[in-house]
Parts: sequence; structure tokens; C-alpha cells
Amino acid sequence: MRVLIAVTHLLGAGHLTRAAALARAFAEAGHEAALVSGGVPAPLVRLHCVRLVQLPPLRIAGTDFATLLGSDGRPADADLLARRRTLMVEADAAFAPDAVVTELFPFGRRALAAEFLALVEAARARRPRPLVLASVRDILVASTKPERIAQAHARVAALYDAVLVHGDPALAPLDASWPLDPATASKLTYTGYVDEGAPPAPAAARAGVVVAAGSGPAGLILLRAAAEAARRRPELGWRILAGHGVPEAALTAMARDLPDGTVSRARPDYRDLLAEAALSVSQCGYNTATDLLATGTPAVLVPFEAGGETEQRLRAERLAARGLARVLPEAALSAESLLHAVDAQRAAPLPGRHGIDLGGARRTVAIVEELRAGRGSVRHPPRTPRRGRDALRSALDTAADRGRSVPFFWRDDDAVTATPALDRLIALAARHATPLLLAAIPNGLAPVLGLRLEEAGHVSVAIHGLAHRNHAPPGEKPAEFGAHRPLDALRADAATGLRIARDRLPKASVLPVFVPPWNRLAPDFAAALSDLGYRGLSAVPGPDVPGLRRLDATLDPIDWRGTRSLGNPDALLRDLAAAVAEGRTVGLLTHHLVHDAAIWSFVEELIPVLVKHPAVQVVDFRHLFDQVTVDSDAGPSKSRVARIARTG
Repeated sequence: MRVLIAVTHLLGAGHLTRAAALARAFAEAGHEAALVSGGVPAPLVRLHCVRLVQLPPLRIAGTDFATLLGSDGRPADADLLARRRTLMVEADAAFAPDAVVTELFPFGRRALAAEFLALVEAARARRPRPLVLASVRDILVASTKPERIAQAHARVAALYDAVLVHGDPALAPLDASWPLDPATASKLTYTGYVDEGAPPAPAAARAGVVVAAGSGPAGLILLRAAAEAARRRPELGWRILAGHGVPEAALTAMARDLPDGTVSRARPDYRDLLAEAALSVSQCGYNTATDLLATGTPAVLVPFEAGGETEQRLRAERLAARGLARVLPEAALSAESLLHAVDAQRAAPLPGRHGIDLGGARRTVAIVEELRAGRGSVRHPPRTPRRGRDALRSALDTAADRGRSVPFFWRDDDAVTATPALDRLIALAARHATPLLLAAIPNGLAPVLGLRLEEAGHVSVAIHGLAHRNHAPPGEKPAEFGAHRPLDALRADAATGLRIARDRLPKASVLPVFVPPWNRLAPDFAAALSDLGYRGLSAVPGPDVPGLRRLDATLDPIDWRGTRSLGNPDALLRDLAAAVAEGRTVGLLTHHLVHDAAIWSFVEELIPVLVKHPAVQVVDFRHLFDQVTVDSDAGPSKSRVARIARTG
């Protein structure tokens, strides 16, 4: 297929870098890709195999996004903007793409709305009509004016088939930064982070401090503070890289009295330098964050916050919450404060494997391929296949005929705050009077979640680890509570997680049930949970643990290793029918933050089939853990309620 991506970067080159990475991914997968760029050309952005259409470039001064400047530095006039619109529409006509992607718009670039809308409307007028997709990063900057947010939502509803979110909701769900309405939320598809860099060369040892601050002049305050810090502590081995947008005079001034090579222009081998460094000092733009995640380099982050920008600060704080970085606010930045932060981060434990999805480029290609192959599936997901439904109903009917009950419970993971997706989840459970076990990440809990749960009497909260941080060594499956750390450390984190949840959430909603991130935990740690005050464990089917009730998930509808959308629904239902026939508990596991329309449709059809069937007995979590005393010697098999709680 042919894919056209339209992007205009105005401050740094991050938007262009990500759009170019996506275009290359399409080209490398055998498709034709065209990139329409409306910003200033960036020399380090790679565009091999990609057709480039360069519009007359625009830029801004400082953070004044409302005033667009032409290449001569003067405000863009009507003729220049009209010429850009014409070239945009002509590019669509000449290339005749099967998919048109607008980067950031309609969630941003309001000043360029006329040209983006001209492109979208021209594309929608062609026959056959191409897909029209929005492409956004993990974190957006929402307007303080509700009418502007409503306008963006209205444009998505009227003009777009889907919204590609290039992030991992385990780190930053989109509605943590943008107030989504249900209609827009239903069109979101998370791709994972777009890692545009090549794999770094392996480093024999790490040494030195690498400092970078993007491609433009916005990072000058950080670069100057780093240069002064290098003068005070040269033994740390500094390498300060300035973007090509930094004036030459500023570069020369920074390099004064420093050894040759300490200050230089940004380099194409930046990622290799980062992989060899003992520490990174940088802002926290999208591409910087993916570089840090790809190389595993400890970091001090000084997020860009001028002009009311909040994107980098939010991303930096979420990385810091996982132990991957230390945040130094830009307002507190000086050579002295930077050296203090560097020393503190160098003394901190090395970050473990984070488990954050960096496969966004490849998965974006797969998602667009599937959308094109199944036109209409975004707005109207196919109903659950009849054969699978019939097999499940037959298994349930057989159980009822034999007088056998089928225990069922529903767990949803990764809650941290109140979002439209959570509202939809809670409403679905309430509509069918189904108790819901919400696995919440203690370190990320927002106060608004507690307020939301006060209104949801049928929702209980389990403890989802501490920070959902991966501590597994390279090459092993991610785990926060695996056998990779001392038992005392695991016990301390689990105790802290329970305490935080009880402090921040309504006490009536918090149950002493432990849910290990990635459903993995060390056997000796599982045996220690009851001593910490836990009375339940929910993971995937495993052995009984003395002192704990088990409620293990058996059905996860998401294709995590492939599309990250709905797995084969017919196969899912046939597996579920087999579990019912074998007398196993049905434990549904969902992840509301990453549901697309197909997953929501599957779950919304499945819940009433289960809870309305006379053979199904729904587990009441609060009754199970508030009313039943656990027999630590006999394990969870002494009572009827215990039999309901067991899985596998």
C-alpha cells in the first residue's frame, strides 16, 4: 500500500524524527511511503527509502506557537499558507495514498488546521477512500479551553478512522494528559513507543556523562549549566552535545576553558555514546526517552517547561516513578544543583529492565495493514464468531444440566487514575451487577482515583506490585517480584504497596490481594505474602500457597505479542468452552487502558453471556476476603467459597 504522513515540527525535531521513523518502517515492510514535511529541514533525520515533499518551512520564536514564521523570520502571510495548502493537496493527488496520517493534528497544530483539513478532505473525497488516521505521541498538551478539546474530538469523530497512540499505557496512558471522551477513546490504538534508533553497540564498560538537549535552542539553559558543571568537575568525563539549532556563538562560549571535544554538535552515533555512558543528562522529549529506554542508561532529566509546557515533566516523572531516572526541575537548574543530582544518581542502584514496549514502528505498520484489510472494523467491530459462542453456550448448558456451577470473576490491571476508559469499565460491570477486582499500581495512584472509587460500590482494589517496574536481567521475561532480588526487598515493596493503597484509596475498597506485575513472582516470596497481611493472590494458574486464596486469570483477550488488539475471538471462546467443560474457574483479565474498539466489543458481548447463565456463579470478592477466614494449614480448599476462588 501507499502511506502518506504529514508533519510540521515547530520547536525541536522530535515530531519529524518520529514521523520519519514510521515512514521508514512502512518502506522497509514493502510499502511506499511519502513524508510531507512543513518544518525546517533537520540534517540528522534519516529519510532513506522515503519520498519527501518539503513544504515552504515554518518555525516559531521561543514557545509562541500562535505566531508562525517563514524562512525569512517574518510572520507567515496568507500567500505562504495558501501555497502550503496547495502543495499538501497536490501531494495527496499525485501519490494517491491508501492511508493518510496527520501527525499531532487534530489534537494539536491548531494554527495549521486549514492545511491539515484540506489534506484530509481531499483524501476523503477520493474513491476508493483511503484510511484517515491521526498519529500522536504518548503525552499531549491539552488546552485549558474546553471548546478546543471538544473541537478536536468532533474532528476525530467526523473525519478519522483511528488514532494511533505511539506509547505504552503502562507508562503513560493518553488520558493522563488529555481528557478523552468515550467516542474518541474508542478509536485509540496503542502502538508502543516508536524507537527510531539502531540497536546500540555493546559497551565493555560504562564511563562518563553524556549531555544532550534536543536539536533546537530550547535546551541552551541545560547545556550552559552542564558546561559550567564540567568546568567544576572535569574528572566526571563530560561530553556535551548541542543541536544544530544552537547558534555557533553560543557553542563557542560553552566550550571555553573546557578540553577539546567536551562540547560538540549532535552526532549520528549519539545512541552508541549513550550506551557507553555511566550517566545521561538531558531533557525528556519523546525521542530522548526512547533512547534512554533502549540503552538502559541511568539519567538525570531536566524537562523543558518554558511557555507552560507540561509534556516533558509528566514523562520524566513517570520514568522517575519506575526508578529509571531522577528529575531536576528546570526552575531549579544550576551547575551546583546539576552536580548534586548527578552524584545522587551515580550512587543510586542501576535501573533494571523496564518492560516498556518499544516496538511501535513495526506495530504501527501491522495495525494500518489490518485496518486497510478490514475496512469498517474500527467503527463497527465484527460480532463474536457464532461457532465460538455456540461452543461456550453448549459447555455452560451442559454444566447446568449436570448441576455443576461455573465460578467466574473479573480482574482488570494497571489502574492508576480516573479516566474515561475506567468509567466505561466500571459502567459495564455495574450494568451487569458484576463485582470487579481492579489491580492498582500503588506508586502511581492519583487522588482522583480514590474519589472515583467512592462512587463504585461493586469495585474492589487489589495491590498490583509497587511500581510495575521490571527488575529481571536482560534476556529474561519481565518481573517486578521475580527471583532476581533479595527476598527482604520483595517483602518490603509488597508491604509498602499495601500501605500506600490503604492510605490513598477508600479503605472499604482495598482488599489484601496481591497481583504481581506480568503475573510472575518468586515461589519463596509467594509463601511470605500472608505474613505481610495479604490474604489473596491473583496471577496466572499456579500452585496453592498456604494462607492465601488464589483467584487466577485464565482468559486474556489481548494479543500482546502481535497486534495488541483482540486475539482470535473464535479461538478465545473455544478455549473458554474447554475450560468450562473441564470444571475450571473462569478468570477474565482485562486492561482497560489499552482496549481498542474490538476488545471492548468482545468483552461487552462476553460478560452478559457469562453472568446471565444459570450455571455461572460470580465470585464476590469482598465476601470472600472479608467474611471467610483462611485456613493456613489446609489451604484454600476447605469451603465452598474456597472452591469458587480456586483456578486451574
